[in-house]
Amino acid sequence: MKRIVGGFLVVAVSAALLVLCPTSKHGVPVVHAQSGCSVASLSGNYGFIQPAGSVHLSAKAPSVPWQFAGLVTFDGAGNASASYAVSINGKIYTNQTVAGPYTVNSDCTGTVAWTSGNGAGLTYNTVLVDGGNEIFAVDTSTGDTASLIAKKQ
Repeated sequence: MKRIVGGFLVVAVSAALLVLCPTSKHGVPVVHAQSGCSVASLSGNYGFIQPAGSVHLSAKAPSVPWQFAGLVTFDGAGNASASYAVSINGKIYTNQTVAGPYTVNSDCTGTVAWTSGNGAGLTYNTVLVDGGNEIFAVDTSTGDTASLIAKKQ
């Protein structure tokens, strides 16, 4: 009798698992990056903000909060320039400028490397979103916490 009940229990649990567990067609979908992007995918003015991050003002100093916002212009041929205001540990700096080249790969990732102006030496890895109407970026040059969101005007 115990053997029959045990057998039914095994069958019932197995049937329940088959019904409750997802099948392979309901698994995690494969994600593909957007394709077909180029430097021409970025053209025009984009308003941007760098959400609150932290920066080291010198090698031995503790990190302090910073945030900036402004306007970046892409020429569609690989050149960018920006003007912005920044707050570093509560001190405000206005009329800051940068310029430099940018790249865009066919999978819509890329870089912006500021080579002149107040932010010379900073490099951001980027990804274009919504057909180039929005850009997400992260600073890859300083080791400080800095991300950026830009939206086409």
